[in-house]
Amino acid sequence: MAEIDTIRVAIVFHSVTGTTALMAERVAAGIESVDTAKAMSMPINSDQLSSGRFPNNEQMQQLQQADAIVFGSPTFMGGPTAQFKAFADASSDQWESQQWANKLGGGFTVGANYCGDQLATIQYFMTLAGQHGMLWVGVDMPGGNNVVANRLGAQGGVIAQSPDGTLDEQDALLSQYLGKRVATLASVFKRGRL
Repeated sequence: MAEIDTIRVAIVFHSVTGTTALMAERVAAGIESVDTAKAMSMPINSDQLSSGRFPNNEQMQQLQQADAIVFGSPTFMGGPTAQFKAFADASSDQWESQQWANKLGGGFTVGANYCGDQLATIQYFMTLAGQHGMLWVGVDMPGGNNVVANRLGAQGGVIAQSPDGTLDEQDALLSQYLGKRVATLASVFKRGRL
C-alpha cells in the first residue's frame, strides 16, 4: 500500500479503570479492518501532565499526520476526565492555526450509570472537534439494530455503561463499528481530496 493511500486514524484517550482502554482497542480493531487504514493509539497518561498541563509534545506532532482523530474518555462528573481536558486545552496551538481543520472526528465514552450524563462527554468532544474545524462522524445506527446493537441509543458517538470495569459485548462491537466507520469515511474523504 502506497504511503499516500494510507489512512491514519488517531485514537486519543484517557482511561482510569481500563474500560475506556478496552473501547479504544476495539475502535483500533475497527480502523484496522479497513485495508488502507492504520490506527494510531495515543493514550493520555497522568504522568504526562506537568502541574496539571499536557505538554504540547511529540503526540501533538503525530496528530498532524492523522486523517481523523477519535477522542475517548470516561465520563466523570458530567464530562471528560481532567487528564483528557488537559490534552484538549493543550491543543489550543493547533486550534489557533486550524491545523486539524477538515480532519474527521469521532468519540466514545463510558460511565457507571445508564444515565450518567455520558452524552455530555460526547457533546464536549463534538465541541472540541468543531473548535478545530473538524468534521464529526457519529453512529449511523438506531437502537435495537440486530447486527450491532446501539443499546444505549446515542447517535453522536459510542456511549457505554459499565458499573464494574467490564465492557459489555454490544458496546465493544459498537466501538469497533465506530472505528471502521471513521476509517472508511476518512478513506473516501481523502480520495476525494487527492
